[in-house]
Amino acid sequence: MNALEFFQKSAGTWRSQRTTHHLAFRRAEKGGSEILVNPLEANDPKVIEICQMHEIEPTTAIGGAYVKWDGTMAWDKEDDENHSGETVFALVPDDETGRQGKLLRERGYAEVMPVIGRYEIDDEEALVLITEYPSMSSYERFWFPAPNVRMRASTVKRFGGFSTATFCTEELVTAENGGESEVASNAETKQPAIASIFGW
Repeated sequence: MNALEFFQKSAGTWRSQRTTHHLAFRRAEKGGSEILVNPLEANDPKVIEICQMHEIEPTTAIGGAYVKWDGTMAWDKEDDENHSGETVFALVPDDETGRQGKLLRERGYAEVMPVIGRYEIDDEEALVLITEYPSMSSYERFWFPAPNVRMRASTVKRFGGFSTATFCTEELVTAENGGESEVASNAETKQPAIASIFGW
């Protein structure tokens, strides 16, 4: 499996449960979100636009994804926090396998700015994203324990030493074709999620 196939496997609407550990404060925060993942072909105007934004030849991209999310966290203050947004990714592989290369982001995970990170598919077929920002760095790992369940673990490290660690469980609610997944057909899983947030 290459990175584009991983995005294609992620297509649909996901309900996410998230716990973020604020290591400096020794406290954990829970939250929830709904995430839409729409894979994009290499010739999609959104992929071409983000390549041009980063001054990278669009023909070198193999595709990407559009991601939209809407979430809340336990420590949010009323009308003062916003965990909703959208972003576009483009994949520019190092070779023909597509298993590692550059990940062009319209909006970063840890900072709201266009950024270029690295991606790779590891030996366990998990997608790993590593991104360096001006004031911090992030490490994210995604994997599928089942076709309709995606897991995500991430860390954010600031150069001053402060860091967070996050774990998410994401259940497929609606497949790309608009059909309801097996998870969504279970009444128990239709309850609001108690954790998650950032879309990808």
